[in-house]
Amino acid sequence: MELDVILRQQRDFFLSGTTFSVEFRLKMLKRLYAAVKKYEPEIAAALREDLGKSEYESFMCESGLALSEIGYMIKHVRQYSRRKLVYTPISQFASVSYKQPTPYGNVLIMSPWNYPFLLSIEPLCNAIAAGNTAVVKPSAYSPATSRMIERIIRECFQPKYVAVVTGGRKENAELLNHKFDFVFFTGSQNVGKEVLRHTAETLTPVVLELGGKSPCIVDNTAKIELAARRIVFGKYLNCGQTCVAPDYVLCDRSVKDQLVSAIRRQITLQYTAKPLENPDYGRIVNQKHFHRLIGLIDRDKVVIGGGSNPDSLQIEPTVMDHVSFDDAVMKEEIFGPVLPILTYEKFSDIFKMLSGRPKPLALYIFSQDKQRIRFVTQHISYGGGCINDVVVHLATSEMGFGGVGESGMGSYHGRDGFETFSHTKSILDKKTWLDLPMRYQPYDRVINGRLLQLFLK
Repeated sequence: MELDVILRQQRDFFLSGTTFSVEFRLKMLKRLYAAVKKYEPEIAAALREDLGKSEYESFMCESGLALSEIGYMIKHVRQYSRRKLVYTPISQFASVSYKQPTPYGNVLIMSPWNYPFLLSIEPLCNAIAAGNTAVVKPSAYSPATSRMIERIIRECFQPKYVAVVTGGRKENAELLNHKFDFVFFTGSQNVGKEVLRHTAETLTPVVLELGGKSPCIVDNTAKIELAARRIVFGKYLNCGQTCVAPDYVLCDRSVKDQLVSAIRRQITLQYTAKPLENPDYGRIVNQKHFHRLIGLIDRDKVVIGGGSNPDSLQIEPTVMDHVSFDDAVMKEEIFGPVLPILTYEKFSDIFKMLSGRPKPLALYIFSQDKQRIRFVTQHISYGGGCINDVVVHLATSEMGFGGVGESGMGSYHGRDGFETFSHTKSILDKKTWLDLPMRYQPYDRVINGRLLQLFLK
């Protein structure tokens, strides 16, 4: 179906008022939930084909999280859709003030390839809960999962309500040349800039979920073995192709050797001594990204891993030591299984090292020092993160997820997701049985002036 036809049908459907009904939204969310449950094995197979993900990881990081978010919205959409009464100042007597969430209308959701199912279905769930129609554009780099997304959406919804557009750059450009009421984009900073340029032309509101070099601080009070275990999990999950993966470690010099040894042990424990033969260890999405990552590895600084298989597009969990901000691996977001380790002498050096650099999507700190933790969480700007863990802060619907500055704008998940896909109207309902005269001319500067002074203190 032509894009112009889809958009016209979706606008007409939205104007019919059908999506404003909370009962309709609940019905659609339940339909989506049932379809994801039904196709769990096929979703896992598609993710295995695209990224080499295991069935366990596919459920843990994609379909399971999608089900969790849909279930959360089913439980809360009725509450979130209600108008909220707010205080009315006495100067507005007699009236009632309230905030009313309303859907934007026709929204565009552009998703990436690294978590192709989750990052398509989760924002779609939020858009449906808020009462919008939607066009979903999955990534061309994960074709098997894109086909699965298309199959589920076509089975659940009519195109006049939710439609899928597949393809690559040509289709992306065509979509961005059309007027939507709201655009939600997840992907790289470079493409995010293009999205923002296009939406600026039509003054379309947009949320950008981007990436960046997310630091992982390990100080000299950290529980090193536990830190290593959790860092290895978060860094090499999905072969490092995770937007909130620890991009690099910033470690106290006095515990660096101890941390490297612990990371070495954990890589063997979690991925075996031969990770490239581990059936649960995935692969790089395509040759372009594989060769880019190989080019970032400085063989002279590799202390763990470094091996690769170009036929299977796999790279071993790799650690580079004696790295500085001048190395090539520190000039761009890695987005792969390569972990550089940098060191600092004094904890106070961290702020100087991170300030002035692009704001990361995530930041992690491993420490037992509450004062240091408080300083980092309050004084360094980043999207979100964890204390003594990595990555898992995004696996809850109770907290919004999003970036700041170069790592993005806006957030979603749970209530934040509902509000992201809603415009909240501020409405004052003025009663007609009383009309105070003080605002009307001619002004009585004595009597009405005193009342005005009283009301507007």
